[in-house]
Amino acid sequence: MSASSKKKLRKEQEAAKMTEKQLTAQKEAKKNRLYTTAFMVVMVAIVVIALVVGVKQTITSSGIREKNTVALTVGDHELNSVEMNYFFMDAVNNFYSSYGSYASMFGLDVTKPLNEQIVDEEAGTTWADDFMAQAKDSAAAVYAMADAAEAAGFVLPEEEKASLEEQLASLDLYATMYGYGNADQYLKAMYGNGASKKTYTAYCEKQALASAYYGHYADSLTYDDAALREAEAENFGAYSSYSYNSYYLAASRFLEGGTTAEDGTVTYSDEEKAASVAAAEAAAKALTGKEITDAASLDAAIAALEINKDTTAASTNNENVLYSSLTTAYKDWVADSSRKAGDLAYFESTSGDSVSGYYVVMFQGSTDNIFNLKNVRHILVTPEHNHEDGETHEEGETASEEELAAAKAAAEEVLAQWQAGEATEESFAALANEKSADGDGTTGGLYENVYPGQMVTNFNDWTYDAARKPGDTGIVESDYGYHVMYFVGDSDLTYRDYLITNALKNEELNFWYTEVVEAISVTEGDTQYIRTDLVLNAA
Repeated sequence: MSASSKKKLRKEQEAAKMTEKQLTAQKEAKKNRLYTTAFMVVMVAIVVIALVVGVKQTITSSGIREKNTVALTVGDHELNSVEMNYFFMDAVNNFYSSYGSYASMFGLDVTKPLNEQIVDEEAGTTWADDFMAQAKDSAAAVYAMADAAEAAGFVLPEEEKASLEEQLASLDLYATMYGYGNADQYLKAMYGNGASKKTYTAYCEKQALASAYYGHYADSLTYDDAALREAEAENFGAYSSYSYNSYYLAASRFLEGGTTAEDGTVTYSDEEKAASVAAAEAAAKALTGKEITDAASLDAAIAALEINKDTTAASTNNENVLYSSLTTAYKDWVADSSRKAGDLAYFESTSGDSVSGYYVVMFQGSTDNIFNLKNVRHILVTPEHNHEDGETHEEGETASEEELAAAKAAAEEVLAQWQAGEATEESFAALANEKSADGDGTTGGLYENVYPGQMVTNFNDWTYDAARKPGDTGIVESDYGYHVMYFVGDSDLTYRDYLITNALKNEELNFWYTEVVEAISVTEGDTQYIRTDLVLNAA
């Protein structure tokens, strides 16, 4: 089953917002850029670039300079400016596709050139410098993995090769769609002078080989029960989940005084900032008083704070949060084996060298995650929605009530067809291969080792219903349409052992990956022809 098909059933993430936790995560991401920028998706990225960057159809230069200028040397590979521009532009797009709507929260002005905007005042680097660093790291990772693959005799699997060839074949279609004569002209507009279908194909093939080998190596890592139990004994709580209520008190909410400039900007003295931090801590301390014994009394105390006057402020109820997802400030406290329901404490939150606020946390309970994962099959029926002129809807358009009703009826018909036949798991699988909009028609709609929260809510809730029995069927609705469900049964793998296995695999995989990538030499070249003056939204 293709990665894109699996993505269809994963929960959609909330829009990114710059909280204190995410700011910290952003800084950590820079430290680990070597890992996080490798193997970016490139074929779908090109469409986003076309839509976002506001590319103009200027096809005037031959690209001879770009083709003959070495921008980076990785191991024995000399990358010219054309090849480096692929990595640079996809680094830009990787960021924009994730955070484009919130770019300003990161300090990026999409109407100004990347090389004219400072991203790190202390280092004096621009956004262009930052994306260039990501591009270089990505190039090093891709070539290191590709070299390792070739040394191991690994070749791109036929299925992935066919998928890549199919995507590359669509370049001419995209070119026509955006008003270009052919794929070469289109790619040149997207990536700069010298870009062509031939060189872009080589770039994508290198990316695909590196990614496939990385996945192949990851799949080769296995662990027996003794290894799992040994890892578990080192930190039992690291594989449990925790429920708690939390409330964040930002020091900025307690700021008083300030000096207003002519342009309306308000600044605060160090004394005023220190006073706000002290006031935030006092409020946090008050919320951990002895009279506060449960979530209801905590919420009442939160609502009674002066800063929350005329608001509906309350704590956030966090249920079954994995240890790895706990906020660093209070992670160890929550996961302490001595913790009891009702325990209450507050924790300092910092931004750089200063205190930015306080978390108030009430512990509710924990689970050791010792329960079996689930195996389930499904047949996805998507709404067949069309405009009156016969054109299909654009991706993301909402189906009408009539279209949804038709999809539901189609799903019911599929289920009835199965029930009228042999009504076995095998016949359901055959029907899934024939009719499901999810998958490649070879897997029988099977998802194995489904863990809590992996799938969209209704799919997840149906699968994990306590009354669920092997052979159960049903229909559930999601944003993707209607799912005709067939419950296969419990997996042999527990959620806890799944988490331990992933932790061991990630540790070993990251060590191997870092070792391979850091072993390859990287030499800076001439980057004057890289598109560092790019404006993301020139409109």
